[in-house]
Amino acid sequence: QVQLVESGGGLVQAGGSLRLACAASGRTISTYTMAWFRQVPGKEREFVAACNWLDDRIYYADFVKGRFTFSRDNAKNTVYLQMNSLKPEDTAVYYCAAAFRKSWYGGPPSNQADFGSWGQGTQVTVSS
Repeated sequence: QVQLVESGGGLVQAGGSLRLACAASGRTISTYTMAWFRQVPGKEREFVAACNWLDDRIYYADFVKGRFTFSRDNAKNTVYLQMNSLKPEDTAVYYCAAAFRKSWYGGPPSNQADFGSWGQGTQVTVSS
């Protein structure tokens, strides 16, 4: 199993930017589809973005398209989520996740159970 540690969360004003990082250890992420999810207390965890391991295809949730950018650096064993034009409704705990040798075509991951490794999360708070 790969171990994941997120960083980069914090407090930012609406319209601002943050870049989250997810550092992996234990195994190389080159054979993992990597993803970001987020969760607000009292609500289900939701998909944000993912990058297939096999073809680097990237999927975004509709609510972040044009604002968030997923990137991965296999050499550094790290993935990133650049978040621009942040809104108060983006406030959540953001989680990094990894799915070994799984890829999605025609749409984003639909089953979070496919992701066997999760980080501890990093809090993002956007003030209005």
